[in-house]
Amino acid sequence: MKTAIAVLTVLAVMAAIWYAACVPMNIKGVLDGAERAGVEITPATARERREMSALGLVADNSFAISEVWSQDRPRLPAPHQVAVELWQTTVEKRITSKRSLIYHGQVTLSATLLGFVIGTGLGILLAVGIVHSRVMDMSVMPWAIVSQTIPIIALAPMIIVVLYSIGVQGILPKAIISAYLSFFPVVVGMVKGLRSPDQMQLDLLKTYGASTGQGFWKLRFPASMPYLFASLKIGIAASLIGAIVGELPTGAVAGLGARLLAGSYYGQTVQIWSALFAAAILAAVLVALLGLIERRVLKRMGVQA
Repeated sequence: MKTAIAVLTVLAVMAAIWYAACVPMNIKGVLDGAERAGVEITPATARERREMSALGLVADNSFAISEVWSQDRPRLPAPHQVAVELWQTTVEKRITSKRSLIYHGQVTLSATLLGFVIGTGLGILLAVGIVHSRVMDMSVMPWAIVSQTIPIIALAPMIIVVLYSIGVQGILPKAIISAYLSFFPVVVGMVKGLRSPDQMQLDLLKTYGASTGQGFWKLRFPASMPYLFASLKIGIAASLIGAIVGELPTGAVAGLGARLLAGSYYGQTVQIWSALFAAAILAAVLVALLGLIERRVLKRMGVQA
């Protein structure tokens, strides 16, 4: 109960700050629109006049502060505008509709999951090689670190152009970008996990005559599970970012990235923010699902997280 109250309090404070930020961000648009229309907008209440005064604005019978929260194309949409847009584009739209965020979300999700699987598999294989081979540790790990210094927004168009030139289109280019972002957390986490058993445990296995493979499956791999799942949670979020970024340079017509592009082209800031929130909700759901899988797997293996 205390946790729920704390979370609701934080959300309420964030919403209040958001509503307050809408006033200075959108006030100019409201005043300009009223001036062009030749309409005189007056403050509806004394409270609005006091709020205007606190913001350093003059209540000269030409402004109603409530207008900053109801513009069609605000610089910063109010929370309720984003919530209404989310409701209209999820619950009130058919899943097959091109205006449905569920439709666009599943397009992005398919590339996210494919890239996540590729990145996770590659990351685990590299981690196993790094732990068991000093040559790979000295050669592959530095390159894996260096690869993450390249901005993905600059690398994504290059990957897409190269793949398109050899006839690779569709979901795979976006999946490769997702894999590029997701493999590094898995590599780092898995290497840390595989190296987590102390020397005493390793020596004990050698005393029992265990082979390298037995030591891996009986000790190193179970010990790496908490580290692996922690890195997978980071990797799935990074994979989603990669899928969205991969949609931007292609001029895609479907996906959350395409929704962001369409909103920016036509100045639909409410649409942009709703797509951003949809991406955040999707990432939260994916991380929560991994958390459920983690608890079941660790409990079954008898590993303490």
